[in-house]
Amino acid sequence: MAKPGYGKRSAPDQRPRTRDDFALLPIRERYVAGFVDHLPDGAAMSVKTLAKQLPLYGQQAISTSLTALSVAGHLRRVRCPVTGTGDETRWVFRTFWSRTARDNEWWNTYLATEQATATAAPTPEASARDTAPPPPWVPAEQPSPLPVPERPRTEQAPEPAAVPQQRTPARAPDTEPAPPATAPAPAPAPATPHTAGTSPAYLALARLGRNDHRLTLSADDCTTLEPQAAEWLARGVSIGYLTHALTAGLPAQVDSPLGFVRRRLTDKIPPRLPTPGNPPPGAPTPAHHLLVECTDCGRPGPPQALPDGLCRPCREAHSGSVDRENSPHPADIADVKAHMSNLRGLLKPV
Repeated sequence: MAKPGYGKRSAPDQRPRTRDDFALLPIRERYVAGFVDHLPDGAAMSVKTLAKQLPLYGQQAISTSLTALSVAGHLRRVRCPVTGTGDETRWVFRTFWSRTARDNEWWNTYLATEQATATAAPTPEASARDTAPPPPWVPAEQPSPLPVPERPRTEQAPEPAAVPQQRTPARAPDTEPAPPATAPAPAPAPATPHTAGTSPAYLALARLGRNDHRLTLSADDCTTLEPQAAEWLARGVSIGYLTHALTAGLPAQVDSPLGFVRRRLTDKIPPRLPTPGNPPPGAPTPAHHLLVECTDCGRPGPPQALPDGLCRPCREAHSGSVDRENSPHPADIADVKAHMSNLRGLLKPV
């Protein structure tokens, strides 16, 4: 079986299944068509898979039968792109099957409708909403409490403990009771930023002097340059990239390491690249092209270029094989030639 969504796809508007659905086909094609017609949607339709499940015929016979069923208008093989995470695009193969034989115009219209539907509402393998973690403001789901077993009705509920009556202090008649003090709502805990001297940008600047003594920075210098280095890291560069950009091509003597590093952090700041999940604004939307495959050789092409589901070379070879089946046998041709030669000999004068 293929993955759900790939493999066999049933075409719409088919006649109800009867015993004489494929009566006009040869025996082998009728056998393969009956088996394919009873497969569920999504089942694998490769030649190797069908040959494993049909013990009467091998892969070559199954391939020839599928070609004949494509010419008869029962199936079309297509390949279509499926967009995954980022820019990854994979081509998947599907076989559209129709119990009712269709002509080329019907198949071209149906496949064009399928392509328009896929372009209008593409269905990626897994959406980002399904794979992304919940935002931090969404409360975590609390586990449901375990059901408490019911106690027997014979038991009596425990009586509440007696609480001694509390005396209320006497108050003056003019004074009004103060409203009950409500506890203030706990303020949300702020995000814990990196403490001074522990951020990645600070540590990268502090290690410059150990990599090259000409760029030795003090603690105050690292604190001053930390925001600029953090901006580099926010743009997606690594610590190694930052260190290499600051230490490459140093002069023989650096009089002011602070000024030198500040100038390089300002002049060589890398561009901000878009994230893989968010394409840049104005980028063209990739078109979803649905290509029909030649049932015989697998060559892709638009539906109009592959009538009967066959490319031009395979269609010519298939029509040539049909002509050869209708042509006389070579032994019959030899017999006719011998008979005509005998007649010519009889007509010669003695």
